[in-house]
Amino acid sequence: MAEGAGRKGDKEFIQFLYIAMGSLSELETQLILANRLQFTNSVESYLSQIEKIKKMLFGLIRYVNNK
Repeated sequence: MAEGAGRKGDKEFIQFLYIAMGSLSELETQLILANRLQFTNSVESYLSQIEKIKKMLFGLIRYVNNK
């Protein structure tokens, strides 16, 4: 996100925000797999935080698109 913010314009920044969203989804998948494979037993709080961050990212994307 920081790299995208330092680019030329909003279009590039939004591209990096979507990359951040993809990385967040990868983390979510890894947590779910770790839980299913019983490497950990407490992922609900992390998954809840991931959902909050996704909402914030989508909100930022909407804001940048509409300005």
